[in-house]
Amino acid sequence: MRVSELAERTGVPIPTVKYYIREGMLPRGEATGATRAEYGPEHEARLRLIHALADVRRLPLSRVREILALVDAPADDAVETMGRAIGALPPYVEDDGDHTRARAAIEALGLLYDPRFTAVAQLEAAIRGVEEAGLEWDAATVARYGTAMRAVAAEEIAPIAGMTRAEAIRYAVLGTALYEPVMLALRRLAHQQLVGGRPEPPRAGSGDSAQSGKSRPGSS
Repeated sequence: MRVSELAERTGVPIPTVKYYIREGMLPRGEATGATRAEYGPEHEARLRLIHALADVRRLPLSRVREILALVDAPADDAVETMGRAIGALPPYVEDDGDHTRARAAIEALGLLYDPRFTAVAQLEAAIRGVEEAGLEWDAATVARYGTAMRAVAAEEIAPIAGMTRAEAIRYAVLGTALYEPVMLALRRLAHQQLVGGRPEPPRAGSGDSAQSGKSRPGSS
């Protein structure tokens, strides 16, 4: 396909597509003339990924490049690769080396404390925010959130068992980047239903016209 078709199929404007090519984020197509190139399904998949990270996930392009680099050339250590991917995702925090709160929570949950793992500093900053806002943060709160998140994490990594190493790393990196907004949205929807009360589902075969005593169009 031509670059115009690639842009049309993905919804990414042609100037943006060309920018990604110039920046090396999207591979160049196969040259078919002095000013023409052909693009294939692999270019479309790559462009959709960039679009998901940059436009849907709203990551800065510098961070998108980091994630793409991890997908293209992951480190030998899967945990290290995942840690670098997490570092490319918000929240972006300054690590001052003080992980007192995070370490206490991590050890209380029986998790591995590794101060080099980016999520440790992110957790420290998050707990500080909770405490500064005057919200509750105690052993029961740690256990409530920690237990729930561990169950979610276990479900997330279950598919990895049937993957190759390369597939597993790609899944872990991209899953970390793109599933987190899904989890956040579902959590908020659950809050809406639990706090506001569960709405009564419509009865089978009923509708506005039935409830108002009026017949549907075409009915007798």
